[in-house]
Amino acid sequence: MVLESQPNIIAQNNSDRRRQMTQLINAGLAKTEREAKVKESCGKVVDGVLRTKNIISAAIQAVPQAALAWTGICIALEMLANPIKATEANRKGIDYVVNRMDWYWNLSTSLLRDPTNNISELDGMRGELENQIVDLYKTLLSYQIKSICAYYRNRGLVFLRDMITLDDWKADLGAIREAENCFQNDAQTYNNHQLASDVKQLVSYAMSEKDQQCLKHVRLTDPRHDKTRIEQTKGGLLQDSYRWVLDNADFQQWRDDPQHRLLWIKGDPGKGKTMLLCGIINELDQGNTANARHCNVAYFFCQATDSRINNAAAVLRGLIYLLIEQQPSVLSHVRKEYDRAGENLFKDANTWVALSKIFTDILHDPSLRTTYLVIDALDECVATDLPQLLDFIAQQSSSGSRVKWIVSSRNWPQIEERLEKAADKVKVSLELNAESVAAAVKAFILQKVDYLAGLKKYDPRTKKTVQDYLCSNAQDTFLWVALVCQVLAGPEVKKWRTEEMLRKFPSGLDALYARMRENMSRSEDFDLYKRILA
Repeated sequence: MVLESQPNIIAQNNSDRRRQMTQLINAGLAKTEREAKVKESCGKVVDGVLRTKNIISAAIQAVPQAALAWTGICIALEMLANPIKATEANRKGIDYVVNRMDWYWNLSTSLLRDPTNNISELDGMRGELENQIVDLYKTLLSYQIKSICAYYRNRGLVFLRDMITLDDWKADLGAIREAENCFQNDAQTYNNHQLASDVKQLVSYAMSEKDQQCLKHVRLTDPRHDKTRIEQTKGGLLQDSYRWVLDNADFQQWRDDPQHRLLWIKGDPGKGKTMLLCGIINELDQGNTANARHCNVAYFFCQATDSRINNAAAVLRGLIYLLIEQQPSVLSHVRKEYDRAGENLFKDANTWVALSKIFTDILHDPSLRTTYLVIDALDECVATDLPQLLDFIAQQSSSGSRVKWIVSSRNWPQIEERLEKAADKVKVSLELNAESVAAAVKAFILQKVDYLAGLKKYDPRTKKTVQDYLCSNAQDTFLWVALVCQVLAGPEVKKWRTEEMLRKFPSGLDALYARMRENMSRSEDFDLYKRILA
């Protein structure tokens, strides 16, 4: 309920304003619910009487005095029926309008994105379609505002207005549906033309044998496979582990404001940065299909232990590869250099220089769709390459309105120093969002404990003991939970030894690493472990 004492503060955020509007509507409907039920009951009586109007009129036709009185009663009943019908029409209408408001709000985020290409003949159609959806949105908004005013107006005044049908809710709803029909017909026409343009573009850029060879040499890894491998290694992507960031004010500022083009997500080891980015990638890629894309989403996962994917050139090659896969026309920028150098383009000492030029040309291509570039674990890029990669990101994210960047790393001062050069960047610190991270870690623990309970056939007491220990000692660290659960899931840990084994794990990631190093130092294979870690 919206209290009358609540200050009249209109939120500045679009989502918050929509939420305020919904709250006002729900409170107004609750406020007038009893009145609506009374009118509904009266309406049944009035309808029953009016249905007998002709029969009674015929019966008393011979008695003028009775006929005159009956006519007055019928007129009064019909006027009384107007407020009843108005209330019913409004409550049905507001339910429809709120649902359609949500639909068009979500539709506009994809429909009004940059088109998949910049074919000029579609510009006029798209502009007209934008105007139509804005006008339709205004009509829906007007209906809601008018309804809210009615809910909070003096009830006697509302009754009088409805008696003379001053507010014609049925006609208003009819106008909305008529506007929807016009918009849907024009949207279908636009989509047909857009699809034809996409097909035309695909045909125009059908890859030749030379193109295929070039793409094969660009590919050092397929980041899509890396993402799948990482998710599987970590036990699957849990929505509750990343959904919080979608409601984060800093993330929304980056997503919604064209001027903010770089988002840096930073946090200590084991805080879930990689899985957070996996979830964001999925959200950004929603609505894209193999045959129709409204935006490009290219990403790369740096891993220090894999020499293929721990350097600056590999990052650009991975991003370029995905951009070509999603928008083949950008391959032309690679071909300009590849046709002269061949495979050596990606092997000689000037590889970074060539790749950075190619990538810059792609980002400034007028036909490039709205593009999101995501790079995970900058701190795992080799130290010799990291400065030039950070400088490149800072420079490119400061130009080009259709390209937005997300990067993640640990809280390293040298990374912050380089990214400070970027204009209008946004930071999301996991340490400053400790409450959200803690809730995400707890959801992760519940999932892991459910899995262990099923695998090891825990009884309720053992399951609760494991869950409580993990929650008390994880220190809001995903990696600590994952490492402990990996050991508990091992075949050598029997169910009856679970609690004994659990107590061997110290609290927090640093203490756990220290215990692991201590155990390795006692092993006869200690020298082998050191060489592997080195």
